[in-house]
Amino acid sequence: MAEAAQGGFTTATDLADYLVRKGLPFREAHAVVGSVVRVCLDRGCGLADLSLAEYQEVCDRIGADVFDAITVEGSLAARDIPGGTAPTQVRAAIAAARARLEQDRSALA
Repeated sequence: MAEAAQGGFTTATDLADYLVRKGLPFREAHAVVGSVVRVCLDRGCGLADLSLAEYQEVCDRIGADVFDAITVEGSLAARDIPGGTAPTQVRAAIAAARARLEQDRSALA
């Protein structure tokens, strides 16, 4: 599943979020991501396959830390809010669901 999740452009939004954190307005970040995806499509590769130099040809604000932002793990971790996909949030949701199940079981007994 992890391998399939990395394929294609599943982390393109994370690239846009990365650029926003670097100070680029979202509309410009969106355009940059479109340009990066176009490069990938032309070369038959994914986001993680481009070199830093190739990224910087599109946007000079992109640094080596981009590779952490466009991993599936980085994508999940970036959503560390209630209901988000970060591992801590998923564990909390599982714990809450288990507690509710236990309460329901106790109520039925």
